[in-house]
Amino acid sequence: MNAVAALSGKSELFERLKANPRLPMMLGAAALAAAIAVGVLWSRAPDYKVLYSNLSERDGGAVIASLQQMNVPYKFAEGGGAVMVPSDKVHETRLRLASQGLPKSGTTGMELMDSQKFGISQFAEQVNYQRGLEGELARSIESIGAVQSARVHLAIPKPTLFVRERQKPTASVILQLYPGRAIDDGQVAAISYLVSSSVPELTPKSISIVDQHGNLLSGNGTNERMLDASQIKYVQALERNYAQRVEAILAPLVGQDNVKAQVTADVDFAIVEHTDESFKPNQDPTRAAIRSQQSSESSQQGAAPVGGVPGALSNQPPAPATAPIATAQPPRPGQPNQPGQQPGQQGQAGQPAQTGATSTAQTGPSSNRKDSTTNYELDRTVRHVQQAPGGVKRLSVAVVVNYRQKAGANGKMVAEALPATQLTQIENLTKEAMGFSAERGDSLNVVNSPFTAEVDIKPELPLWKQPDMIALAKTVAGYLMLALLAAFVWFKIARPVLRKYTAPPLPPPQEKTAEEQAVLLPAEEPSNPEVLRLAAKYESDLALVRDAAQRDPRLVASVIKNWMSKDER
Repeated sequence: MNAVAALSGKSELFERLKANPRLPMMLGAAALAAAIAVGVLWSRAPDYKVLYSNLSERDGGAVIASLQQMNVPYKFAEGGGAVMVPSDKVHETRLRLASQGLPKSGTTGMELMDSQKFGISQFAEQVNYQRGLEGELARSIESIGAVQSARVHLAIPKPTLFVRERQKPTASVILQLYPGRAIDDGQVAAISYLVSSSVPELTPKSISIVDQHGNLLSGNGTNERMLDASQIKYVQALERNYAQRVEAILAPLVGQDNVKAQVTADVDFAIVEHTDESFKPNQDPTRAAIRSQQSSESSQQGAAPVGGVPGALSNQPPAPATAPIATAQPPRPGQPNQPGQQPGQQGQAGQPAQTGATSTAQTGPSSNRKDSTTNYELDRTVRHVQQAPGGVKRLSVAVVVNYRQKAGANGKMVAEALPATQLTQIENLTKEAMGFSAERGDSLNVVNSPFTAEVDIKPELPLWKQPDMIALAKTVAGYLMLALLAAFVWFKIARPVLRKYTAPPLPPPQEKTAEEQAVLLPAEEPSNPEVLRLAAKYESDLALVRDAAQRDPRLVASVIKNWMSKDER
C-alpha cells in the first residue's frame, strides 16, 4: 500500500501541474534566461594579459594604487607573481604608469644621462655613465630567451698616464634563468663577447658569469690547461671522422656489420709563434754585392816633412846661410862632376852654391797617401712562423674485422678466419684512410676475430613490455574507466530518474456507461453516489498501477514480494 500511496502522491503532483500549466513554463523560462545571461557574461569577460611581472612589494603596491585611481580593472596571476589587466589596455596602462615613473625598481639604462644636473662633478658623471652602460648590457642579455633577468657589474679603472700603473677592466654577470631552462656553452661565450665588445680593453677572459644558483658558467674558474667544451667536441668529431673513413673503405670488402674501428687522436692545441734570423757565410768578394765604397788619396811635394821634437827648441827660426871659404876647382877633362853638379855642366867661380840649391829645390822630398773602404751586402733570412692550434700529433687506430661466413660440408654456415693476404690489404687500406705517418708516431692494430652476437645484440622486448605501450595502455584504461562510469551513471541513475519525472501523464479515466456501471455495481445499490465515487477511484488507481508496472516492473515485483513476506509473517 505504501507504493500505491507514493504513486498516488506523484499522480496528484502531475494533476496539479496540469491544472496550473503556467508554473512549468515560468520555471523553464527562468532557467533559459539564467543560461543566456551566464553565456553573455562569459563571452563578454575581458581577456587579461600580463602588465608587469616580478615586481617588488613596494612597486606592486604603487602600481595597484595607480590602477585603482585610473579605474582600470586588474587581477593577479596564480601565485601573485604578475599583475594582469585587460588585453586592450596593456599598452595604454604601461605608458600612463611610465609617465608616473612606475615601476621604479626596473633596470635603468642610458636615460640616466638625460637627467644630468648643471654643475655635476666629473666623478658623478662617470658613475652615471657606468650605471647606464650596466643597465643597457643587462637589457641586452635579458633579450635572450632562457634569461629571465640579468645584472651586470663593471669594474673600470681610472685612466692613468703611467704604463706600469694601468689596469685592465673586469666585469661580472649574474643571470636569473627561467625555471626548467638552461643555457649552453655557446650562449655563455656569446654573453662574454657581448660584454667585452661594449667596454674598451675588456677581454672575454676577464668576465665572470654566474647563475642564480651560484654556479660558475664561464671557464675562468677552471684550469687554463684543461680543454674546454669546444676543444673536446673538436677532438670527438675528429676521431669520429677518422673511424667513419676507415669503416667506409673496409665495408665493401668485409660487410657493413663486420668491421668496427676506434680512433684516439692526440691533438695539439698550443699556439706557437717562432721567429728565426740567420746569416750565411760571406761569399766571394768578386761576386758579392757592394753596399757602399769610399776612397781617399793625398800627396805632398817640395816641402821638408815636419819633424823634430815638439817644444820650444824646435820652434826656433833657422840660422842664416853662409858661403864656403874654399872655392870648388873646375873638373879636369875625364874626371867626374862634383857632387851636386848635373852632367854636362861645368863649374864656374862664384856659382857652384847657387847651382846646388836650385837642384835641391827641384828634386825635394814628396809623400803620397791613398785610403779605400768597401762594404758588401750580408745574407740575412728572417722567418716568422705561427702554428695554428688543432694539429694532430699522433693517431692510434684499432680495427676489428669479423670472421667470414663460409658454407661447411653439412650445408651450414661456418665462421672462418680471413687469409693473411686479405688482412695485409685491410691494414694497407686502413693506413691510407687514416693518413698513417711513422714519423708522427702513429700506431695501427688490425685484429681478425669472430663477433659475439649475444654481446652486441640485445634481445628485443615484446610489444606488451615496452614502456611506451605500457604508458599507452594506462592512458586507454583510464579513459575506459571514465566511459564505464559515465555509462553506469546514465543507465542506472540518470535515465530512470528522467523517465520517472518526464513520463507522460496518465490518461483520465473514461466514464463508464450505464450498462457497465450496472454490471460492476451490485444490483441492490445502483444509484448510490458514494459507491460510484469509490468505483471511479478504484479504476483510476488500477490504471496507475498498470502503467507503473509497464514502466518499472521491478518496482512492482518488489512491492508484491514485500506483501508476500508480510502475509507469511
